[in-house]
Order: sequence, then structure tokens, then C-alpha cells
Amino acid sequence: MILSALAALVLIAPPPAPLVCIDSAGLPVVVSGPDDELRALYQQGETFAAFHERATRRKELWDRNYARTLPSALVERARAVGGSWHLLSVAIDACSDSVNTIPYLALLTDLVPGLDMRIVDSDVGRAVMEARRTPDGRAATPTVVLLDADFDDAGCFIERPKDLQAYLAENDGKISRDALFEAKMGWYDTDGGRSTVEEVVALLEAAAAGRPTCDGA
Repeated sequence: MILSALAALVLIAPPPAPLVCIDSAGLPVVVSGPDDELRALYQQGETFAAFHERATRRKELWDRNYARTLPSALVERARAVGGSWHLLSVAIDACSDSVNTIPYLALLTDLVPGLDMRIVDSDVGRAVMEARRTPDGRAATPTVVLLDADFDDAGCFIERPKDLQAYLAENDGKISRDALFEAKMGWYDTDGGRSTVEEVVALLEAAAAGRPTCDGA
């Protein structure tokens, strides 16, 4: 009798209400699944130009990195992929890894037709970060999700390039935190965005070949 009553309740219970997000035009977007959530987050994100304009932390470094140039060979590789692709980036202006990653991806989108980017902050993008953690288990900025033309998940880049991630992991505890931070920032400055862009271009190539990857997850 009790089981029958429970079954009846299940049958008559209303379905869960759909998640609704607001896109960049202020219009509601109904979300029904993981990829729809990524689409909705992307649509409510802001362009790099808008993000850059209102950035207040590390402002000089945002400006300097965006003013750099990218290796032409990497740009040509990205152009050769073709198609339509989107970068959903979770980033904050104060983050030392975001400022050394996102400007170069913005430059790439400037130079590659069919590739664009939108940025959300770490509050809005919390679930994206928590589902794609660093090798040591952290939810981190930047987290960049590659989306295909249908806004389906096609790969990701997490926090920083693999070579730098390995160096920091190897030296953690061997030198002071301040020295480790200075070494990280020096590595970024010398690299000039090449490693970040190379890894994201490789994500594009892998996704186009039907082999999506998520480095660090």
C-alpha cells in the first residue's frame, strides 16, 4: 500500500524546473543539459574587449600581453582547422595565470576566423572549474573550455601550460613561495604566450579530428 502511494506520487510529481540563465542581451536562456549549460554560460559571457576595459588589477600586464604578437606558424595552424569554435573562459583580472593566458587567446581569436571567446568570472563559472580541476585537484582560473559549432564540449585548457605546471610541481617546497612565484612570472614573460597558444591550437586540431582532450583534468 505504501509502495503504491509512493509510486503514485512519483507519477504525479512535476518535473524539475529548467535552469534559466540570462544571455548578454538580457534575454532568458533555458538550460536542459550539460552542453546547454555551456552554451548559456557562453552567451552570458563578455568579450575580451569588455573584460579588458573594466579590468583594474594587473592592468599594465593585461595591456602589455595583449600588445604582443603571436608566432605566425601557430596562427596558420589554427586557421587551417577551419569551422566554427568558441572558447568559454573562466577568468578574473587579479589572477596571475589569467593575465598571462587570456590576452594571448584573445589575440588568437582576433587573427583566426571562426574562433571567438567569451569570459565569465569565477562565481558564474564555478561549476565549470570544479568539473575540470588541475592535476593537484584545485578548481582554478583560468579554465578554458573549447566548444564546437553546436556549443558541445570539445576539450579544455586548465590554468597554465603543461611545462610550467610541471616545473612548479617539481619545485614546490624546494624554494620559497615568493621565489616560486617570481620564477613563474619570469617563465611567462620569456614564453610570451607561445606555450598557451600552442596547447590551445593542439586542442582545436584534436577536436577537429574527433579526439577532444582536456589537459589537466
